[in-house]
Amino acid sequence: MTVVDAAAVPGRGTVPGPAGRPPRAKMPPHRRKEALLFYLFISPWVIGFLAFLLGPMIFSIYLSFTEWDSFTPPRWVGLENYITLLTDDPIFWKVMGNTAYYAIISVPLGMAVSLFIANLLNKKVRFRKLFRTLVYLPHLIPIVAVALIFQMVFAPGAGPLNQALSLVGITGPNWLMDAAWVKPALILMSLWQAGGGTILLLAGMNGIPKELYEAAEIDGASSMRQFWSVTFPQLTPVIFFNLIMGIIGSFQVFAQVFILTGGGPDNASQMAVPMLFDEAFRFYHMGYGSAIAWILFVVIMAFTALAFATSGRWVFYESEVRS
Repeated sequence: MTVVDAAAVPGRGTVPGPAGRPPRAKMPPHRRKEALLFYLFISPWVIGFLAFLLGPMIFSIYLSFTEWDSFTPPRWVGLENYITLLTDDPIFWKVMGNTAYYAIISVPLGMAVSLFIANLLNKKVRFRKLFRTLVYLPHLIPIVAVALIFQMVFAPGAGPLNQALSLVGITGPNWLMDAAWVKPALILMSLWQAGGGTILLLAGMNGIPKELYEAAEIDGASSMRQFWSVTFPQLTPVIFFNLIMGIIGSFQVFAQVFILTGGGPDNASQMAVPMLFDEAFRFYHMGYGSAIAWILFVVIMAFTALAFATSGRWVFYESEVRS
């Protein structure tokens, strides 16, 4: 009796392919239905991405090479916007310096504060759940409300911060109106919402196997040694995530500057996104604002790529095997 290969017979679950190619299996009806449902369910996201993200991004790239006031047709100017920003706009370089200063100081400081608080809240103390809730609550407050709160905190005369400094004989500065102190004030304000990173670190700490601490304790490791040899290496993926999100968020700071200082005094607190907003929506220099946006995009991508490039030296993944 001759055995016939089902793959060679048309209509037996396969579709004959061109010469030299294996036959392509026909998709069963239930798999075709699953695929159709898949595309149906993701279609709102795809439509939203194309209409509200990818489309505006492509349009903004085009605008960055034009001069447009939102009312008349765009006029093509080529690289003029980028050349003016990079070679003939001293305010832009001051703004980028302010933004870099804010990012370089606020991100590591915020991560250190989050790690310190998370380590404290990971210990078995009374009312631990209450303290965790209180730490996370500021993260839920809208940034506009936070800015208005800190407007009162940084008040030069009756502000709580300067009053606390006066108790130890220090005369507090005019935080938001002094060019030397306005950026440190914004950095201090950024620590208010460190609870978001703290909660992620706490979740990471709860996932560390207890056996590692037991082994370290048997070896005579102190609490500090256990933290640096067990806790910190296990938390590096979470720390890396907080670093990436902190870099992106710090370069996109907007509401604090817009509400508290308006970029003053003398552009001492002006950041990249508020400058972009002013150029595009106050002065109607849409092309110029789009060029700022894409330069900022490149800067953020460069810092993010640097973080990823160096992560292999200090980020530890449990499933990773290193030689």
